[in-house]
Amino acid sequence: MAARTDIRAHKLLYGCMGLGGGWDTEPYTADDIRHAERAIEAALSAGITAFDHADIYKYGKSEAVFGEVLARSPGLRQRIVVQTKCGIRLPEGDRPGLYDLRGAALVRRVEESLTRLRTDVLDVLLLHRPDPLTEPGEIAAALASLHAQGLVRQFGVSNMSGPQIAALQAHTDLPLVVNQLEMSLARRDWVEAGVLFNTPDATRNGFAPGTLEWCAANGVRLQAWGPLARGRLTSGADTRASRLVAELARRKDTTPETILLWWLRRHPAGIAPVIGTTRPERIGACADAARREPDLTHEEWYELWTTARDAPLP
Repeated sequence: MAARTDIRAHKLLYGCMGLGGGWDTEPYTADDIRHAERAIEAALSAGITAFDHADIYKYGKSEAVFGEVLARSPGLRQRIVVQTKCGIRLPEGDRPGLYDLRGAALVRRVEESLTRLRTDVLDVLLLHRPDPLTEPGEIAAALASLHAQGLVRQFGVSNMSGPQIAALQAHTDLPLVVNQLEMSLARRDWVEAGVLFNTPDATRNGFAPGTLEWCAANGVRLQAWGPLARGRLTSGADTRASRLVAELARRKDTTPETILLWWLRRHPAGIAPVIGTTRPERIGACADAARREPDLTHEEWYELWTTARDAPLP
């Protein structure tokens, strides 16, 4: 499959949520396409060949401008992996936002994404959020149909716990290979859930215990959205955590962004960060995270953790 290898082989992904102009239904512009071209080229230059989408990003415009770039770049599609998500419906008129993983809706959303992306197949489809009203068997039947038609190669989920994935996996022979969660040095509930067990603080941690372990035991690759914490630790703010990140970057001859991504990648769960910045220079600052193995000692990893949490471990 050329670059279309198993998504679990990718160490870093580029998240396309910021492409496509504003969060509205206004048409995208030529400037939006050029902006996307620059971001995609910066990601490729940084060694990133997997691109993450969702059908709701910028009301579909993120996928559409990406499709424009693919149409203008012969051969690019064969060099990259394209992943998208569906299952969230944005508010419309008087109807509030909702989740929809019904079979017919899944198939329709995939067909619409393929049209916007100007491709005949998705390398990976993730179910964006769990839908409590849809039976797992109905979801599994839709996934089987999409796979049999050659429209989707691999499947996964986003924002789901280990038991939720297990319940869905029990209804399908197609492996669910990805779980995308918010994970960063600033969003640490996923790692703290494992050490706060049997402490009074455990009840205040909302992360589903055992999710990381279940994913590791069942070949599910964790992807981290929001891994740079929206710049909170690299934007120049004078905090103990940001100073430590900057100091380690100087010591390791790399960038603060790479230190944050290394902190995730150093965890044995096998976490692939999904970077979402649209600034080419900041995308480039993540290149070491794609090209080098995490250069953090056991002690440095813990120092980052305890400094960011601003409290000792139990």
